[in-house]
Amino acid sequence: MRLSLAIFLSLIFSQVMAQPTFTYLALGDSYTIGEAVPKTDRWPVQLVHRLRAQSISIADPQIVATTGWTTAELQAGIAQAEVKARYDLVSLLIGVNNQYRGYDMDIYTKEFSELLDQAIQFAGGKPAHVFVVSIPDYGVTAFAREKELNPEKIATELDAYNALARKIAENRGVQFFEITEWSRKAATDASLIATDGLHPSGKMYANWVETCFGWVRENLSKR
Repeated sequence: MRLSLAIFLSLIFSQVMAQPTFTYLALGDSYTIGEAVPKTDRWPVQLVHRLRAQSISIADPQIVATTGWTTAELQAGIAQAEVKARYDLVSLLIGVNNQYRGYDMDIYTKEFSELLDQAIQFAGGKPAHVFVVSIPDYGVTAFAREKELNPEKIATELDAYNALARKIAENRGVQFFEITEWSRKAATDASLIATDGLHPSGKMYANWVETCFGWVRENLSKR
């Protein structure tokens, strides 16, 4: 009886040890670091928790992101963080601050392309292990109204940024997820915005996770 139990426990232990623990790198700005929401509400953290609930072993996400970062500042942040590891999954969401500051689209084209190439390198040179998330539309927020910003102009410019990001991603074989329309629902649903009146709430981030979760789960399950 003792031998049987020992064998059973050994089998269980070997199965647990054999299960890979995936790694995930999330690159971005305020939308990735989760400005104005608890750490548990950040969308990369919510994504990891959902994967674990599906019995997928994955480490806490490494997040390289800071509120206010442009593409160039994210590049500098990556260099400062000295990211050298290889990851099973890498996400990229960046560009809103380029648009907000009125930078030329040529800058975004160049630097977003470079960042996506870096992301692919971090994923071991495998574009299929990388995904891009579109830029949300902050023009529908209380912040935009208080600052008397032009919501139509913001929407048009962000649509152009997102179309460019999608094209760059697809040209490299990288998955692109559209969440911008979700963000525009905040125009009539205040629960989708955090208490600062600008950034997404945990509820909106959960919608983003829902958008990409099936693809991520299937992607990791094939490894």
